[in-house]
Amino acid sequence: MASVRPQTEVGTTLREWRERRRLTQLDLALEAGVSARHLSFVETGRSRPGRDKLRRIMRHLDVPFREQNRLLLAAGHAPVFPERSLDDSDLAPVHEALGLVLARHDPYPAVVVDRHWNLVAANSALLALTEGAHIDPDLLKPPINVLRLGLHPRGLAPLMVNLSEWRAHFRDRLERQVETMGDESLQALLEEIGSYPDSENERDPDFVRAESSVLGPLKVRAPDGNELSLLGMFATFDTPFEVTSSELAIELLFPADRATGNALQNLARNRRRKQ
Repeated sequence: MASVRPQTEVGTTLREWRERRRLTQLDLALEAGVSARHLSFVETGRSRPGRDKLRRIMRHLDVPFREQNRLLLAAGHAPVFPERSLDDSDLAPVHEALGLVLARHDPYPAVVVDRHWNLVAANSALLALTEGAHIDPDLLKPPINVLRLGLHPRGLAPLMVNLSEWRAHFRDRLERQVETMGDESLQALLEEIGSYPDSENERDPDFVRAESSVLGPLKVRAPDGNELSLLGMFATFDTPFEVTSSELAIELLFPADRATGNALQNLARNRRRKQ
């Protein structure tokens, strides 16, 4: 019985990933180059997949590195992808690349997050936008969750002019992540954000109609009182080689109009004068 349990766990988990990807057993079998009969036996725990075959199946299911390691261990195989701290010397190129992007993106805001939207790093332009904000100290306890901090009514939400639209946008993004990743922590974060009290706009019946329109730029109030209009770009490493780098993403914000670009340039000059 002890040997059946890991095989059943592997099979059940593979089936869950297959169903998230909306593939039939036949679809996956054809893509991964295995027989549908063997795949069925693996999913029901009647057959133990070999290391190479399991890796091939997981690759076609686009299973994250962390989960691939866990499934390999459950199947009795050694994990493939190393996991290191971002401060590890082996990840120096990753650390340097992130630092370069953050520094070169100044005077425009940028932030690096992990798979759960926890803060990894941010540039001075982003930190400057939060100056003077009345933030609940509990929201600043590590790990700082960027979505919680940004959307919580005792966080940065009061600075967002079009909070309703962007909170709905990030809820949609989280819903897609939960649907494709099955991550319980992301599900909990999604439920938490959904519990935040509605803004005045969201209580307006017209908001339902506006919510279906094209999402416009993010509008925030800067410390000097100016209203900034920002466009976002989300980037990840195209060729990660271990778990940590595969789970990092960087959000880059750009001015959506000339006035915002000028305002961000002025804020940067003021920061340099104070240094």
